[in-house]
Amino acid sequence: MSELAFFERLTRHYDAKLPFVVYSRPINSIIKCWLQEDDTLHKSNAFEESGFVFSPFDLKQSAIVLPQDNCEHHVLEIAQLKTDGYNKTKQSNDSEGKSNHIELVEKGIKAIQSGALEKVVLSRYEERPISDSPITIFKRLFNTYKNAMVYCWYHPKVGLWLGATPELLFKTEGQQLTTISLAGTQAYVSGIAPNWTDKELEEQKIVTNFLSHQIAPYTLGTKISEVETIRAGNLWHLKTRLISRIHSSSKLKSIIEALHPTPAVCGFPKEKAKTFILQNEDYERAYYTGFLGELHLKSSRTRNTNRRNVENNAYSVVKTQSNFYVNLRCMQIRDNKAIVYVGGGITKDSVAEKEWQETQNKAKTMGDILG
Repeated sequence: MSELAFFERLTRHYDAKLPFVVYSRPINSIIKCWLQEDDTLHKSNAFEESGFVFSPFDLKQSAIVLPQDNCEHHVLEIAQLKTDGYNKTKQSNDSEGKSNHIELVEKGIKAIQSGALEKVVLSRYEERPISDSPITIFKRLFNTYKNAMVYCWYHPKVGLWLGATPELLFKTEGQQLTTISLAGTQAYVSGIAPNWTDKELEEQKIVTNFLSHQIAPYTLGTKISEVETIRAGNLWHLKTRLISRIHSSSKLKSIIEALHPTPAVCGFPKEKAKTFILQNEDYERAYYTGFLGELHLKSSRTRNTNRRNVENNAYSVVKTQSNFYVNLRCMQIRDNKAIVYVGGGITKDSVAEKEWQETQNKAKTMGDILG
């Protein structure tokens, strides 16, 4: 299918107010499009279906699934999409929003200093006017963020979301589980390697140990890689890969509940941080800092065998695979406005004014895409 035909088909589906998702996984020139055949709202709490899942921050609310067998599927392989030029929107200058966020951060710092929490991730949102279609915005995201899971997701009974998230929650293929510990951040400077401090290395170790501890009841034989330095755009990060085998008795839902929400979007201890967020943030996160991705996709592989009387000496083995990404760097489109979500991790050493500025910088990352 050509680029023109691919997006014309997607646009007709959107104009008909029918559910869809269009997405591309990190470092990938393949764009996939799922078009649900009707506007039925398929909810999931058990995560046992096959499809594309869109899950909220709070798992007490149901996730939404576009069922694999109830969707029309299209694939486009392309390195760069055609887009029109655009004028960037101005950054928000919301003085009331600033005072509210600083007050929230100061409350979080006090809770940490009192010993109630070790870390909490606090967020807010900004509204930006838009004049372009969500599909046009998706094209810009794809062209700009090659190291991210880039997506546009729509259901007429839920809403429309776009994002470019770099963070894998975890993935499975058959019984193999892979998750990534990503921590530490330094600015990229050409020709200069990052010099990691003991504090940054210790933070990375804490995240790795957390992941290892959380998956232990559901897996065996976890292999933890050496810490490596990776580049993501204009930033350096520390990265560790954890690979293990899932117990045959373990359910995917149990692993999801163990790992989501991560310390990177919630805090630590997880349940206490989550409770603080739900009680003190003055809005509902909904799908921001939730997760999304392919759920139990069915795939078949052919293996050779020495059995006689089997045509071509081969048989087919059916596996399923899942891959989930944390819904960061995202926005919701509503009433010709983009609601851009941003946040940051708060510790006992945080300074509220600096935390506000960090969210301003993060909002600019998504805001620069809007026309």
